[in-house]
Amino acid sequence: MENIIELKNIQKSFAGFQLKDFSLNVKKGFVTGFIGGNGVGKSTTIKLIMNLLQPDSGSVSVFGLKYKEHEKAIKQRIGFVFDENIFYEQITLAELKKIIKPAYTNWDDDVFYEYVKTFELPLNKRLKTFSKGMMMKASLTIALSHHAELIIMDEPTSGLDPIFRRELLDILHSLMQDGEKTIFFSTHITTDLDRIADYITFIHNGEHIFTKEFYQIEEEYAIVKGSMDLLDRDTEREFIAVRKSNHGFEGLTANKTRVQLLFGEMALIEKPNLEDIMYYTKKGENLNVHAHS
Repeated sequence: MENIIELKNIQKSFAGFQLKDFSLNVKKGFVTGFIGGNGVGKSTTIKLIMNLLQPDSGSVSVFGLKYKEHEKAIKQRIGFVFDENIFYEQITLAELKKIIKPAYTNWDDDVFYEYVKTFELPLNKRLKTFSKGMMMKASLTIALSHHAELIIMDEPTSGLDPIFRRELLDILHSLMQDGEKTIFFSTHITTDLDRIADYITFIHNGEHIFTKEFYQIEEEYAIVKGSMDLLDRDTEREFIAVRKSNHGFEGLTANKTRVQLLFGEMALIEKPNLEDIMYYTKKGENLNVHAHS
């Protein structure tokens, strides 16, 4: 399988934050959901992929090309979708199209008008009157009008109402049917990914924790609930983190099969969601910090 995006051994430091030896591959023809808490490096990673930031060391390639030699060619093939109005607020969508169209060799007016109609976007209202959802639709319309092969979305569903979020996910789902497009989608609303993602990439504190196929996560990870007498120093090592209360414990493991053998019928073993995985990873990291200090 071909990688559309390859980040290799990226180091990028800011005051108080760094991406540490960060490597990532995004496969062609799939939706990859990019998850992690706030301030863990999601936006930095997207900026590196878009060449809005350059790494201190390591390499970025998109479509197998490097920005140094091929920036124009790469940018022609990427559609960047965001919810902030970074366009000119005083102009209309029709005027915006006139500005953007000449920049793209593959611009397709028919596609543009088709999505304007589908999304019920006004062509002659100023962009500053657009709601967040409309801005998102306008941004997606532009990405699709130049036949972008790679669509990068930074938190596209935050602040949208549930009906619109579902509509957007349906549109993205239908875009993926021909197998030619690739979507890289950062979000903290992880339930959106249940409906659409083929792969999940999880980043925490500037480190790439995993990239896995969606179904794989359910096969490997489990939430385990049981009474406190099941926990001792050895069994507790099986968990990424454990939450204890008077009623018993709840923990996340990355080795479901082993835990099933270990606890058998004595514990309740459940399917985790992505939020569970994020929560316990963060909790586990805090525990390790305290344990080592």
